[in-house]
Amino acid sequence: MWRKLFISIICFSFFQFSFAQSMGTEKIKALVDTITANKSFNGVILYAEEGKTVYEKAIGYRTYADKKGLKKTDVFELASVSKQFCALVIMQLKEKGLLQYDDLVEKYLDIPYKGITIRNLLTHTSGLPDYQQIMDQNWDKTKVANNNDIIAYLNKFHPPILFSPGEKYTYSNTGYVLLASIAEKACGRDFIEYCNAEIFQKLGMKHTAIRTLEEKAAVKNFAIGHMYASENRGYVRADSFPSSNYTIWLGNRKGPGRISSTAQDLLKWDNAIRNYHLVSKETMQEAYQPMKLNNGKYSNYGFGLELVFKNNALHLVWHNGDNPGYKTLILRDFTYNQTLILLTNNDALEMNALIGACARIIDKEPLKN
Repeated sequence: MWRKLFISIICFSFFQFSFAQSMGTEKIKALVDTITANKSFNGVILYAEEGKTVYEKAIGYRTYADKKGLKKTDVFELASVSKQFCALVIMQLKEKGLLQYDDLVEKYLDIPYKGITIRNLLTHTSGLPDYQQIMDQNWDKTKVANNNDIIAYLNKFHPPILFSPGEKYTYSNTGYVLLASIAEKACGRDFIEYCNAEIFQKLGMKHTAIRTLEEKAAVKNFAIGHMYASENRGYVRADSFPSSNYTIWLGNRKGPGRISSTAQDLLKWDNAIRNYHLVSKETMQEAYQPMKLNNGKYSNYGFGLELVFKNNALHLVWHNGDNPGYKTLILRDFTYNQTLILLTNNDALEMNALIGACARIIDKEPLKN
């Protein structure tokens, strides 16, 4: 009950914000006061204008057990915010002529599903079944699965396709596993090595990586994910819950998640995308186009990004992430050149409500998705 009340308070409070040209520091402070009112928000919030930090604050604990406070430089699991990085790799390889968006997946990978294009994977219009369900039912969880294992199990158990490619939009982690494997086939390089060399190092994202569990444990300022335990009447480590085990036995997958980063590193990423430092303006413009479905209608998803248009112009792009103990968000406003980044390491926040609420700060019209 308190969580529903918390979200209602957030949404009501955010509706009160009027907006002229800039959100402004005072409004961001009011936002922070609202979402921290019942002391449930735990994480880092960063707001930037014109690519420069206007407001940044760390709130709560890195680890609840010893009450070690969070710092703005702490590293968080990004979860599905990682997808835009995977999409960018594909976009770079397309610019290099190593693949085309309308190439069929079977050109690169042996899968039992035919007629699916790379564009379908990028835009979640492939109809592919959920790989995690198949792995959960059949994988030996004493081992750690990678992309090759996932593809092998899709072939072995061949769960039926959900719909014909391009028929509709349905969010698919499976598609982004395949994208990372396609990237490796197309360029002949390991996906993690490629991301390190062509994205993280080039942008000076010194705290960003695709880390194994052991590598995460070695990062002293890694914000540990927490989940609420009613029996403890408080937050405990997410990895103490059986529901989090998949992060261990699927710990070597690439593409749909696994990037960990800081708020400031994400701002570097945001600036690079805005200023076309990694791919051309023309390439980004195509990434910002909603996918046209078979019936002529459009989805609200481009290449690794949710899209919001206003007056036929791109207004907002955003993506959220949700892993056990983590909720993340990056929201970019193109109308006023603003960025909002939220990284949390507990499960208290209802991110869908927060996404809509953040959008209402920028514009009173809520996101429709």
